[in-house]
Amino acid sequence: MRFTTECALSGALLTLTAPALLFAGAVNANTENNNPQPGFQASDYYQLVSVSDLQISEDGRTIAFVKTQVGDDKRSRNSSIWLSRDGAEPVQFSRSNSDFAPRLSPDGQRLVFLSGRDNGTALYSLSVNGGEAQELVRLEQGSLQSAQWHPNQTELLLTISLDPSITEPLKKADNQDDKPDVTVITDAVYKRQGGYLSSNRSGLWTYNLVEETLTSLTGDSEWHEGSASYSPNGACIAFASNRHPQAREGYFSSSIFVRCGDEERELATPQGHSSSPVWTGNQNIAYVYRESNYAAPSLQLYDLRNDSYRELAGQMDHSPNDLQAALGSLWFTADDRGSRPLFRVDLDLGGYQLIAGQGQSLSSVSFAQTGAIAWISEDEVTPGQVMRAHSIASLRDREVALIAQFNRDYLDSTQRQRYEVFTTENERGDRLDVFFLPPLNREEGKQYPVVLNIKGGPGGMWGHQWFPEMQLLSARGYAVVFVNYRGSSGYGHDHASQVRLDYGGADYRDNIFALDAALDRYNWLDPDRQFITGGSHGGFLTNWATTQTDRFRAAVTQRSVSNWISEAGTQAFPPLSMIEEFGGSIWQNYDYYWGRSPLKYADRVSTPTLIIHSNHDHITPIGQGEEWFYALKANRVPVELAVYDREGHGLSRGGRPINLVDRLERIVEWFDRHQ
Repeated sequence: MRFTTECALSGALLTLTAPALLFAGAVNANTENNNPQPGFQASDYYQLVSVSDLQISEDGRTIAFVKTQVGDDKRSRNSSIWLSRDGAEPVQFSRSNSDFAPRLSPDGQRLVFLSGRDNGTALYSLSVNGGEAQELVRLEQGSLQSAQWHPNQTELLLTISLDPSITEPLKKADNQDDKPDVTVITDAVYKRQGGYLSSNRSGLWTYNLVEETLTSLTGDSEWHEGSASYSPNGACIAFASNRHPQAREGYFSSSIFVRCGDEERELATPQGHSSSPVWTGNQNIAYVYRESNYAAPSLQLYDLRNDSYRELAGQMDHSPNDLQAALGSLWFTADDRGSRPLFRVDLDLGGYQLIAGQGQSLSSVSFAQTGAIAWISEDEVTPGQVMRAHSIASLRDREVALIAQFNRDYLDSTQRQRYEVFTTENERGDRLDVFFLPPLNREEGKQYPVVLNIKGGPGGMWGHQWFPEMQLLSARGYAVVFVNYRGSSGYGHDHASQVRLDYGGADYRDNIFALDAALDRYNWLDPDRQFITGGSHGGFLTNWATTQTDRFRAAVTQRSVSNWISEAGTQAFPPLSMIEEFGGSIWQNYDYYWGRSPLKYADRVSTPTLIIHSNHDHITPIGQGEEWFYALKANRVPVELAVYDREGHGLSRGGRPINLVDRLERIVEWFDRHQ
């Protein structure tokens, strides 16, 4: 692996031009008078706006993106499409409150998008100059997932989720009223977050814009097809699919396929998991490869002319996201020590370089053929905002423009704080970056409580992202400590691998090392008022921590695991996945499953605990929270169980706003109650 830092920008992503500076992460902390501005409150969530799904036109003149805000009922979210022309302030383009997934035509004159208007999701087209939206495709069976323009603009490539036996998705199905309400399960992969899986498969279709006809390419496939794209000349389509004989048993595999006309072939990629195919020319396809689920990723380049491939970057310490080809290079974003910056891959020399984004999290990076770039950036004090640069050179010279920040009034009137970051070591001598947020408006000479906040995963990463839970705790008088413990991404493959077969070991110790380091570093933290919370894997570690120590005054465990034996048999991951992650089945490695289950040691717990769970959670099903509640009740530990109806595993990010806000309030109230 070759990895170099080409442009390491500390702190904020860039120094912005003057008009943008105010809204690019500046923190309003004016406390010169006796009435300092307030910090984040849970109900502030209702007024915040988010942006997503950005695309810049090939000529660089138009930027399209989705703006989302909370509905008046506080239970829904409204989304609309906005456009910015030639760097001007964006204007609302679509008028429905359920429009999303905008895709600009190659000439930049039209836009297709999905919309939930008129009772059901359909595909629409609209001139960028305005007018009435034209409905193109409305399915009576199945669901539209994505659309992509053909280079000559005569057709669209659609991904549609549909039962393979259905040949005419535009027609209604036969009357279903006389059929029983039963789901028959035969595959090991039988559910996901959201419920039981249907027999639908994600297949590829084309829609001819001239003839207004929908044609199946792989719609009758028994496998899922995804990541599809046209070659630059439009003659072929590349896509990824897991067609391994044990695919429905959860086998970790994926292959790249190329379809030219009616001919389809599987590329002779190495055995394992090849995904995210990207055309770098009409005869070359780049893709991400992993030999196994726990192997480091690499980037490969396949030559269709001689059916050969070569390695562009091997044994990568970064996992590429949103891989794309533009301006003669490959580009991706990846977790990197708390940031999510942009990386460039040299197609001739190989290796990859960090271009920009330290101290920020970048998403929806989009390139124009002219060299212009647009993206969404966020950090711990600034919700997502739309940015633009004329070129990579402009990006390096920090000459960028802010296109949209819909939260500027809120940011002007509210105090937020950037994270402090310091380092400590674990027992192996590994460097740990400890993130720390002090209480807002801290007074000298006063001691403050501290919250250890443990992220989920164990993959993924805490860092420079807009995550208002931290700012809420700070505004309510708590210091917050968090760390990307072993198992997290962004710190190299070895770091991410350390937690495998050691749940409750390396991950737990790193969190305690971080908390102890903060207590040693800041003498104004009150050692008698330590609190703990976490969600998913962080919820498991919260439970685990209270079986190992009584140092915490109170705990809030969210969407947690309490019993790995019952978790294995009821959650969405199939036996093959659990066997690989836990070193065998329950019967082969029972002592590990049970020995790393907090439930085994529940009689040691004395920490007052609030359990937050959702009854539609299929990643850590509701039984995990109920078992923990039963155990603590049986052992006379102060405990409450808050169950959110019809919410899933993602309550803290995408749950109904009214429930998301209530969850935030309950966390702080529980800690307040036990000070």
